[in-house]
Amino acid sequence: MPLVNMKTLLADAQKGNYAVGSFSIANMEMVRGVIRAAEEAKAPIILQIAEVRLNHSPLALIGPLMLAAAKEAQVPVAVHLDHGTTLGCIKHALELGFTSVMFDGSHLPLEENIRMTKEVVAMAKPYGAAVEAEIGCVGGSEDGSEDIAMRCTDPAQAKRFAEETGVDALAVAIGNAHGNYKETPHLRFDILEKVRDCVAVPLVLHGGTGILPEEFKQCFRCGIKKINIATATFDRVEQTVREKYAAGQIKGYYDLHCAEIEGAYLNAKKHIEIFETGGHI
Repeated sequence: MPLVNMKTLLADAQKGNYAVGSFSIANMEMVRGVIRAAEEAKAPIILQIAEVRLNHSPLALIGPLMLAAAKEAQVPVAVHLDHGTTLGCIKHALELGFTSVMFDGSHLPLEENIRMTKEVVAMAKPYGAAVEAEIGCVGGSEDGSEDIAMRCTDPAQAKRFAEETGVDALAVAIGNAHGNYKETPHLRFDILEKVRDCVAVPLVLHGGTGILPEEFKQCFRCGIKKINIATATFDRVEQTVREKYAAGQIKGYYDLHCAEIEGAYLNAKKHIEIFETGGHI
C-alpha cells in the first residue's frame, strides 16, 4: 500500500462511521508494533509524533523511518506531525514528506489562531499535505509537563474557524485531556454534537488515554474520525518490558527489542478494535 494522505483516510472514516487511530511513536520498535497490528486487522492507521517529543526522537531521524515504514506497509498509512507549534518544524516535516501536519494554536486568541492556521494551510498546499488544527483547549500538555486547564470548544467559533481556515481536520475540546487522567473524564457529548452539526470537516479527539471503550464509540458516532493515542502506547510498552523482565524473559538486547514491539502492538490492536477500523481497506 502507498503512503497516503490523512484527508483520504478521514473521508473514508466519515463514510464508514468509524475512527482512525493516530498512534504516537518514539522509535522503530513502536512503529513496527503499530503497523503489525494494523496489518493483522486490515486497518488504515496514522503514525504521528508531536513536536515536543523531538528532543528525544529528532525529526531528521524518526521522520524518514516513519515514512519508510508507511511505504512498506500492507495497509494505508498516513504520517502526521502532531502538535506542531513552530513554522520551522512544520516546514521540515512537509519537506521530509509527511502527509499531514497539525498546527496547534489553541493557546492563542481566536483571531491569531485563525491567521496562523491559514498560513500553515497555505504552506502545506504545494506539498499536497492535509492540515489539522485545534480550537478550544485540551487539558494537560502533550508531554505531561504542564497542567493546562481544559476549555471546551465553542461550536460557533468552531464553525467560523473551519470555514475561514480551510483545515482538513479539527481537534476539539470536550472534557478530554492529554496524559493520564487525574480523575474520571466527563466528556461533553452535547458540545460534540453541536460542533459536528455545524462543522463539515472530520473532528479529532486528543487525550484518548483513559477514555472508556463505550465513550470512544460514542465519540466516533458523533463526528470524531481521528483519535490520538499517545500515553497509552508509551505506558503499554513500558508495562510489557517490565513484565517480561520480571518473568525472566529478557536475556539480552533483542529480547528487549521484541518486548517493545509487542507492547506497541498490543496497545494498537486494542484501540483498532474499539475504533472499529478493522477490515476497512
